[in-house]
Amino acid sequence: MMAWTDRHCRMLHRALAPPARLYTEMVVARAVIHGPRERLLAFDPAERPLALQLGGGDPEELHRAARLAAEFGFDELNLNAGCPSPRATSGGFGACLMREPARVADCLRALREAVPAGTVVSLKCRLGVDDHDREEELQRLVAGAAAAGCRRGHRPCPQGVAPGTRPGGQPLRPAARLRASVPAQARLPAPVRRAQRRSRRRGAGAGGAAAKSMA
Repeated sequence: MMAWTDRHCRMLHRALAPPARLYTEMVVARAVIHGPRERLLAFDPAERPLALQLGGGDPEELHRAARLAAEFGFDELNLNAGCPSPRATSGGFGACLMREPARVADCLRALREAVPAGTVVSLKCRLGVDDHDREEELQRLVAGAAAAGCRRGHRPCPQGVAPGTRPGGQPLRPAARLRASVPAQARLPAPVRRAQRRSRRRGAGAGGAAAKSMA
């Protein structure tokens, strides 16, 4: 979402999807502390519900940034542990955080302690990073996040990979085992899960129609 979901883009999204929860571009915690805070964080009330996505791997910095962001009234703070950009990972945040579940939990706990009780704290992550892609590792990450006060999880589809598949086209491992291991309060909201299922069914239908037309 970098260089895309600025306030102008979010107002367009709000017009297109009035009830949707919108997300900012990733804002680095250090920039919130030392940078042009008003330009980075200010938003129009019409954008709400709105989540601020923070990038960082230092719990103390994230805590300070979250306290400053709380003054702007965001509905959710989202920790980015999914960005694979070398620029992010070289700074010790983004997808590389998934290798350190304990640090992710510390970062989420720092966010939780910095914001009002009504503010949602969530995590953006991937199925895995590099060779750290075993189901048990993801379960450990999600369980630690839930224990730290995380109440939502967001998983982007890997770039260039169709939803519901792995690179190469193989089906993903059943998600039911992961859901069963995660506290209910940390799972994706039911409306979001239903929307994801509808999207997958539409994709499967489109693929079938394409196959028939080629036959």
